[in-house]
Order: sequence, then C-alpha cells, then structure tokens
Amino acid sequence: MKRRFALPLFVQTLGLVIATLIVAQTAAVIVIFSLPPPVPNVYTVGDVAQTVRFGASDPHSPKEPPLTTRRDADPPAYETLGRHRLMFRDAVAKAVGVSPEDVIVDQHGPRIVAFGGRRGSPRPPGETTSPEPLLFGQFKVAIRQKDGRWVTVEPRAPLGIDPWQERLLLVTALAALAVSPLAWAFSRRLAAPISALAAGAERLGRDPGATPLDITGSAEVASAVGAFNQMQQRLRLYVDDRTSMIGAIAHDLRTPLTRLRFRIEAVPEPLRSKLEADIDQMEAMVASTLSFVHDAATTRDRRKLELASLVETVMDDAALTGAHAAVERADRVIVDGDPVALKRLVANLVDNALKYGVSARARVFSEQDMAVIEIDDDGPGMPDSETERVFEPFHRLETSRSRQTGGIGLGLAVVRAVARSHGGDVVLLNRGQGGLNARVTLPLAMSAGGGSPAAAEIEVPRAQHPVSSPVTG
Repeated sequence: MKRRFALPLFVQTLGLVIATLIVAQTAAVIVIFSLPPPVPNVYTVGDVAQTVRFGASDPHSPKEPPLTTRRDADPPAYETLGRHRLMFRDAVAKAVGVSPEDVIVDQHGPRIVAFGGRRGSPRPPGETTSPEPLLFGQFKVAIRQKDGRWVTVEPRAPLGIDPWQERLLLVTALAALAVSPLAWAFSRRLAAPISALAAGAERLGRDPGATPLDITGSAEVASAVGAFNQMQQRLRLYVDDRTSMIGAIAHDLRTPLTRLRFRIEAVPEPLRSKLEADIDQMEAMVASTLSFVHDAATTRDRRKLELASLVETVMDDAALTGAHAAVERADRVIVDGDPVALKRLVANLVDNALKYGVSARARVFSEQDMAVIEIDDDGPGMPDSETERVFEPFHRLETSRSRQTGGIGLGLAVVRAVARSHGGDVVLLNRGQGGLNARVTLPLAMSAGGGSPAAAEIEVPRAQHPVSSPVTG
C-alpha cells in the first residue's frame, strides 16, 4: 500500500491544544467587549443610616442585595482607613448622631468613592454629582450603641450569583460551545485511523485473507498500520507454505504406496490381507490429508449466513438416512462465513455424534456477541484428558475410534481449523447425564451500520425437508 505523508501524533495533538486555546480566548474576548460592564450596587450614607434606625433598608429601593443588620458583642476587624473611608465614616456618624470613634468601616471589596464633582471621579448611573461619599461592593459598617454592643450593617448575602459571576459563566459557556466542534473534528480525525486498525485486527481474526489496510493517519499510526499489513502478509505466506508442503508430502506418498500394493501380491494370503488393510488405511489418510489441504488452500468468498438454516439442512440430511437427528432450538443467528466450510464443520460434528453417540441433538442461539452451535449425543463420552487431544490431526481414541467404526482422525481437526479461521473455536464437554456436548462459537456478523444485516444480503441455505421430529433408524 502506498504510504501517505502524515504529521506525527504529537504535532497534531499540540495543534489541537493551541487551536482550542485560540478559539476559546477569541470567544471570551468577543463576549467581554460586546456586553456592557456590570453596574455595581452603590450605597449612600442615607441607606446605612436608615438601616440602623429601622433595622432594614427601604423596601422600595431597587438596590440588590438590600442592607441588613445584626447585633454583635465585638466590633468587626477593619483595614486601615483611607481618606474616602474616613469621609464615609464621618458622614455615617453625623447621620446617626454618634461619635466617629464609634463607627468602623470594614470593606473587602472595591474602594469607597467620593462624589463631589472631582475630575475623573466615577458617578453612579443617573446622577451627575453627589455631595456625599458612596460605598459599593462587600462591606460592613459597625456602630457602637449606648449599651456597648455593636450594630453591624452589611449587604444581604445573595441567594443566586452576582452579575460578574453570571458574566464569567456566560463567557465560559460560549467559549466551550465555540471550541466543541473544532475539538470534535480534531479528535475524530486522530481516532479514526486507530479505530480502523482495531477493526482490521478483528477482521483478520475472522478472515485471514482480508484485504490490507490503507495506510492513513499520523506518522505513528501509519507506521503501525504498515507493520500490521506486513505481519498479515507474512502470516498468509507462512500458512500457505506450510499447507503446500503438507500437500506435496501427502501427494508424493501415493507413489510408494502403489509400489507396495504391487509387491505384496507374492506375499502369502494371511499376511497379505493385513498388509493390504494397512495400505488401505494409509491411502485413506493421504486422501483425507489432500482433501484437508485443498480446502484450506482454496479461497472462497465469505458472506452473511443464517446459521440455523445451515444446521437444519445438515440435520435433515442425516435424518433422511434413518439416523436419530433433531434440532431442538434454532434461533435466527447471522454470521459472516464460508458456507462450504461451515457446512463441513457441522456435518463432521453430526457424523461423530451419530457414530459414537447414537443420536444427535442440535441447538443454535446467540450469546453476547457470539453465535453458538451445540450438538449433544448419548454416547459414553470420553476421558477429560482426551477432550483436547482429539482435535490433533490423526489422533483417535483406541477404545471407540477403531478402524471398523471410526475414520482416520482428521474430522475434529477440520472442525477446529474451520472454527478458528472464522474467529471462533470449538470445545468438547462431557455431559453430566452421559454423552458429549460439542460447542462451537463463531463471531456474529458485522454490518456497516453496526446493526443487523439486511435480509437481502443474507444467504439462507434452507432445508429441503423439515426436521421437527427425529427419524429413528
């Protein structure tokens, strides 16, 4: 595959961070310069004096939050008073009729501003001049009473948020809204090649002959995709070479076997019959091996299959021969696979169940993201130590897989090879009530939209005869 130029992942990530910061700050600046500045609540000496006299500020005043009072035994802490704070303190003392030493002004916000027509002095909205100092922000004005206690006047704590806090939240929300599409586009661009690589690895597990991936994305991802494609090609060549070598060896064995068959003509009859039986078995092994190699080397198109119908077809064929075969459960399950290979897989399991277990009962259903085929028999089962070894080529159980009743030991090897080539597996389990349970798991079909495949895309190998009731022979 042709490799395209791509920036390193570090550079793309750094670009995303810088672009996000620029967009967010631009949105914040636009909002700040577009909206008018928040107007603070300004309190006069009269507001403080009225609150001291009546215990609350004017209820008709538009100022929020209103002033409240409380009585304290100790005065509040206070900062060093500046000229404007001294003016405000003296004005409050005069308005309530106490000494300036009995008034404390404690402010933790903006400064006190005097309005007396001074050049450059800010004025509250709607006023051109003010003969008295004004106070705004968070503050406390404490006045000592005759009993020695202090009456503290301060703005009531707001239930909601201040205007400047609303402005800050608005800026943050608009900046996040402006950045979100850019961040989404960049993140999708960065993640898409990694998702494609993961999907390619999954597809390789299902189909070793899958097409190579396109080399796209950042430099690091493109390098990983290239290495993945090389690995896939080497694996395919390795498997093809091994398969071809086994096929060549099996084919070449036919010649010496033919010579042996001619040479035993002069051997006495009792010994000749035994030699002929051995040669027949060896020729059967060679023929089975060549058939196995041919099927493994043949590339077939995979398609969407309705697995239950395929199993019903095989069970129906077995029932027509007089065998005890039945389908107990047939859910609609769709898989991507080779219909010829999967049919051979099911047929081999059914044949084993009928040969060594008298009957075969099949079930097809889905479990999580896997399709499951289970085939039970009523045979004697097998030792637990043999449930894995029987999948080895040419391995047979001496007690039950005799030359008269069994094959050469490739049937289950073919079953496992087909299952694993489709991304699944097969296991044998001894049933508690006797017999074996063969369980095959295959990945469910993947569709472009992530849902169920369209019915028109599914090949349904329908059975020609119903198998709702078993046929016993």
